[in-house]
Amino acid sequence: MFNLKKKSFKKFDFLLLFSVIALCIYGLIMIKSATLSFESSKQVKTQAISTILGLFVILILILLDYEVLSKLYIPIYVVCNLLLIVVLFKGVGDEQWGARSWLYIGKFGFQPAEFVKVGLIISLAKFIDINKERINEPFTLLKVLAFAFLPVLLILKQPDAGTAIVFVFFIAIMLFAADVKWKYIGMAIIAGVASLPILWFKLDEFQRNRIFNFLDPERDMSNTGYQAMQGKIAIGSGKVFGRGLFQGVYTQYNYIPEKQTDFIFAVIGEELGFLGGIVLILLYLIMLQRMIKIAKNSTDTFGSCMCIGIVAMFLFHIWENIGMTIGLMPITGIPLPFLSYGGTFQLVNMICIGIVLSVGLHREGLTFDK
Repeated sequence: MFNLKKKSFKKFDFLLLFSVIALCIYGLIMIKSATLSFESSKQVKTQAISTILGLFVILILILLDYEVLSKLYIPIYVVCNLLLIVVLFKGVGDEQWGARSWLYIGKFGFQPAEFVKVGLIISLAKFIDINKERINEPFTLLKVLAFAFLPVLLILKQPDAGTAIVFVFFIAIMLFAADVKWKYIGMAIIAGVASLPILWFKLDEFQRNRIFNFLDPERDMSNTGYQAMQGKIAIGSGKVFGRGLFQGVYTQYNYIPEKQTDFIFAVIGEELGFLGGIVLILLYLIMLQRMIKIAKNSTDTFGSCMCIGIVAMFLFHIWENIGMTIGLMPITGIPLPFLSYGGTFQLVNMICIGIVLSVGLHREGLTFDK
């Protein structure tokens, strides 16, 4: 279980860890700015506690041989699905966020779907590893798809379409990396396009409005399109250098809804400008590049698949969040990794980084180009 040797630290990816720490610090500063006008500073404290706890989890995971996770993939998968079933009956949040996605134990609240993301990546990576030799046989592929999409169906029942899209994306990337034949990928794309009319009629009114507002940003600026418009105005007002940290007019006067969570990038754009956004994107690129490097050099399918799934999850969050804030994607309520306020989300992100670092550290023969 703990078979780490001193020489193993020559393989440790310090650049990945440092980039994540830099992102966490960046996030804490921007959450501080976003919540400066609030009566309470609990958001900063919660994020800081989650970050510190996450660093301890990373330490545990890098000392732990990740092969332990492969032996626990069935219990992890079962617990994930049980949590999602409990949410359907005991979950709250539909009145405030439009989905029953939260569970509360006393005063402590968390989103099970966030933990299910990493749980499904682990269990699906192992399931793909077990079936890799027969992955392109129709029955085996259907079995893998059923295994992967059961949690997605439970999330859609909440209903949380935004989170479900994240799952679909990283599942697709993991299967693509597992060398699923192009004919099956083409069939999946055709089936997905054919199902769009059915999915459209299953969307709630607020979800349809988000799509309409994306296609026509000036359609309803005072109501359903208000958040998107204010975010773009705030980013545009920051220009190249920004208005200055803690000096954003739209940020400090609360013109941007959910500025501490989904629209944190609007705060960055207004207060730190184009340069602040570029620095953030560069940090993300470093983080993703190092994780891809570990995935490519991993000597087993399980470790490589896990890393690929985690990269895909982060990539979708980053692309969708920044895209929806600047008007290139519809609003889906997807938070920005390490930047958006959310204790559960932050902890899950740190767990994912710990898993990737463990893969990089415990595989014999893994080297890094400096």
